[in-house]
Order: sequence, then C-alpha cells, then structure tokens
Amino acid sequence: MGKHIVAQRRGRGGLVYRSPSHRHVGRITNPPAGAYKIIDIVHAPGRNNPALKITDASGKGFYQIAFSGAHVGQDIHVGKNGEAKSGSTIPLGKVPDGSLVYNIESQPGDGGKFCRNAGSAALVVSHGEAVVLKLASGKTRDFHADCMATMGTAAGSGARNAPILKAGKNVHFTQSRAKRPYTVRGVAMNAINHPHGGGNHQHVGRPSTVGARAPPGRKVGRLSPKKKRKR
Repeated sequence: MGKHIVAQRRGRGGLVYRSPSHRHVGRITNPPAGAYKIIDIVHAPGRNNPALKITDASGKGFYQIAFSGAHVGQDIHVGKNGEAKSGSTIPLGKVPDGSLVYNIESQPGDGGKFCRNAGSAALVVSHGEAVVLKLASGKTRDFHADCMATMGTAAGSGARNAPILKAGKNVHFTQSRAKRPYTVRGVAMNAINHPHGGGNHQHVGRPSTVGARAPPGRKVGRLSPKKKRKR
C-alpha cells in the first residue's frame, strides 16, 4: 500500500511540519511606540537568533529580535521620535542613506517581514517617492516611507557557521524549526511512493513538466509557471 508523497504530507501539515508553538517565548514583533529598556537576552526556540526581552515604563514586557551589540540595561526607542542609531525602530523615511536595517515591515503596521533571520540586514540605498532597500539576497525593493525597521544587523550571525558533524545533530537542529533535515529524490523512490520512482535505473520516465491542473499526487517536478497578468 502506498503513502502520500512528501509534498502532500507537507501540505496537510502535522507535527513534523508545524513549528512547536508551545516552546516559543511569545510573539516577536514591533512593540508600540515608546521608550524601552532591555532586561534580558533570551534564547528563542524556532529561531536562529536570540530575542530581546524589553519593558516600558509601566513594566509591561515585549519581545523583539536582538540586534548585534545589544546588552542588558540598554535603552532603546520605538516610534517616529526615535534617534537614528543602532537598536532604534524608526520609519524608513528617517533612516539615513547607507544605513543597515533589519526586521523591515512590508506594509506599515505589520510588525516586520523582511530580514528577520540571524545576521541579516538590508542596505538603505535612496529616498524618494519610496525608500529603496537592497535586501540580503541582493535584490532591490521599494518600501513605503512609514514602514518601520530596526537599525543595525540582526544578532546571531555565527549561527550558520555552527558545525554539524553528524546526521543526528542535524535532525535536532531542524526539528525546532519544523523543517526536514534531509530530502529523498523522487527517482530514488519506489514507483508506489512517487511518480518519478521505479525502473531499472534512476530516471523520471515521463515528461518532468506537469500542468497547473494536475492532481496533487501527480504535481511533482517542474511546475508550470503562472500566467503573466497585465498590471
């Protein structure tokens, strides 16, 4: 009896493909505007960078992605009135050209969507009708001037340099992030497990391209591109 292919199991979800939310420290996003003090730097399961535990004047706590050089007792500011210095979360319109920012909002008020992983940052290229940023991938993108971003570089840049000396460590390393530690090629499977499997030698055995209307169990290989739409 066959079983669902990996793409189907990933789509259905399950414990293997869901990040363990009960282990997370809490929601990590931009807090409301105001002055805060860093009271602790904590490990955040499910992330490859640490988190800052910050409090306002009333003692209410929030979590924020840590920046490189943060220390306990440091004062940071969130909002339009903040200074353009490392750790400040201010609108992109107030960030000087040539500065590095991370945890960038895609739309004003969404809490941050870009450059949130360890060691990542984007370069502010220019200001105009929109703020032009060069992302860590090398691509440039326009952002609204009211989108908030934190100045500096996300902490934990050495996370990618951690040596993984055996397969078991890689399993535990990726488990908290709900990622598979390894993948098996479809041509290496049996025919009952994958459309590319089977045969006297490893080969696809049919056209590797599939149409957009193919059923889930057949939609593997090179998927048809989306039709171009006029803007």
